[in-house]
Amino acid sequence: MGHHQPEFHYCPVCGGKLNQVVLKEIEPSRLVCSTCRFILYMDPKVVACTVVEQENRIALLKRAMDPQKGLWVMPGGFVDRGEELTAAALRETAEECGLGIRIKGLLGVYSYSGETQVVVVYTAQYISGDIVAGDETLEARFFEPGEIPWGRLAFRSTTDALKDYFKTRNQKESTDAWKSDPRE
Repeated sequence: MGHHQPEFHYCPVCGGKLNQVVLKEIEPSRLVCSTCRFILYMDPKVVACTVVEQENRIALLKRAMDPQKGLWVMPGGFVDRGEELTAAALRETAEECGLGIRIKGLLGVYSYSGETQVVVVYTAQYISGDIVAGDETLEARFFEPGEIPWGRLAFRSTTDALKDYFKTRNQKESTDAWKSDPRE
C-alpha cells in the first residue's frame, strides 16, 4: 500500500475544469483542461532509500505516520525536484535516523502497477552518528539478518529490496569464499 494519488479537478494554469481524455490509443487517459487544453501529466513520485550496513547488521525504522504506521522500513523518502538521487538518499538517512553514510551502489529500482512511487534503493556503509528516531520515526535500530521483522515490514518495496539485498550479499559471500579457497 502506498500513498494515495490526489484528485485534481481544476487546471493549474487557468482554473478551467479538468476532464479525463484519451489523447493516444496506446496511452492512459490524461487530465486535460476544458478551457486552455493544458495537459496535466500525473508523473510518479521518486523515493530514494538506503540499506545501511554496519557490522553485518542493517538499519530499519518503525514508521510514526500513515501509511503503514508502526511497521518497519529502510531509511528513505521523497526526492525533491532538482535533487540528485544519491543526495536525497544521504539527506533522508540523516534526517530519519541520524546516520552519516557512504553510498556503495545501486541495489534496485522498484515500481508496481497502480502505485504512484518509483523507489530507488542504494546499499550504504555506515560512517558516523548514533542511530536515533527522527520526527517521522517511532524507533530506529540495527538488525542482525535473523532478526529482520519480515511480517512487520511496511511497503512491498521494503520486502523486495531486503530480499534482493540478502540474495546479492549471499551470492557475493559464496563468490568470495570460492575465490579464497586454499585448494585452488
